[in-house]
Amino acid sequence: MEEAQIPSGEDLRRLIEEISEMHMPFGMYGPAKFPPNGCPITDLPAEYLDWFSQRGWPKGKLGRLMEQTFLIKNCGLDKLFDPFRAARGGFRHYPRKK
Repeated sequence: MEEAQIPSGEDLRRLIEEISEMHMPFGMYGPAKFPPNGCPITDLPAEYLDWFSQRGWPKGKLGRLMEQTFLIKNCGLDKLFDPFRAARGGFRHYPRKK
C-alpha cells in the first residue's frame, strides 16, 4: 500500500486559492440568487455542503472543490478562507428565509 503524501504549504495555499475562486453555478446558491456568478463555495453553509456529501458531489472540478471545502470547514479551518473573502469584499450573506 502506498503512503499518502502530505501536501506542502504551497500546495495547500494553491488549493485554498482555487476553492476561493469557484462559485456555485446552479441551485439555490447559483447566479439567479447570487448574481452575477453565484455564491462563492467558501461561503456555502455547512448544511448545504453536508447535503451533497450524503447524496453525492457534482462531477468534475466543482465537486472536488466542494468536497475539499466541506472537509476544511468540518475541521474548523474556515478562517483559512478569510484573506480571500476580504479581497473580494467580505463574506456573502445568505438570503433570509421567509
